[in-house]
Amino acid sequence: MTHYIKIVSLLTLMIIGSASAQEIAILKYGGGGDWYSNPTALPNLIQFCNANIGTRIASEPETVETGSVTIFKYPFLHMTGHGNVFFTDEEAENLRTYLLSGGFLHIDDNYGMAPYLERELKKVFPEKQLEELGSDHPVFNQKFKFPDGLPKIHEHDGKRPQALGIFDKGRLILLFTFESDLGDGWEDPSVHNDPEDVRLKALQMGANIVEYAFKS
Repeated sequence: MTHYIKIVSLLTLMIIGSASAQEIAILKYGGGGDWYSNPTALPNLIQFCNANIGTRIASEPETVETGSVTIFKYPFLHMTGHGNVFFTDEEAENLRTYLLSGGFLHIDDNYGMAPYLERELKKVFPEKQLEELGSDHPVFNQKFKFPDGLPKIHEHDGKRPQALGIFDKGRLILLFTFESDLGDGWEDPSVHNDPEDVRLKALQMGANIVEYAFKS
């Protein structure tokens, strides 16, 4: 299995690393968590990116399973939910190979997945830990500027928003946005009735993440 994954990752590295490969997929994971939450969020973010940062991303994101070789087709994976997350050993190895081969994973905590996620990330990268990004990180300084770092979109428990990352050779390969609720801000305006300036802030931060991932 390991040998097969490495072969697949090498064959698809040209796709992941290509500037023209601007595609996004939703990561479907096991454990019973609602990986499918915020159904209008990613299409809205894609539309915003195509209109504002010059991307040409397909308007409807695909869904890929963690253990599938299909993930290697996409330079950007998005993951969200409220509850349990579980990776088998094979899925963890597949995800690790994808990320080390040039892929990028953005995980947006929709409140409630953090303790499960932290446990499962140890399977993917037992030797690495999530590190908090400072406000000077390039992800906050793409087309849209966020001098104070990750914005707070929805208030749940008074905790500050945090952008946490896993790095490989200096490259941010996984970004976990925690206590921010970006995905809710990307949803159709009628879903949460957010003020327009709050929703715009969420979309701009999302566009920065996409822009950073496609450049890195």
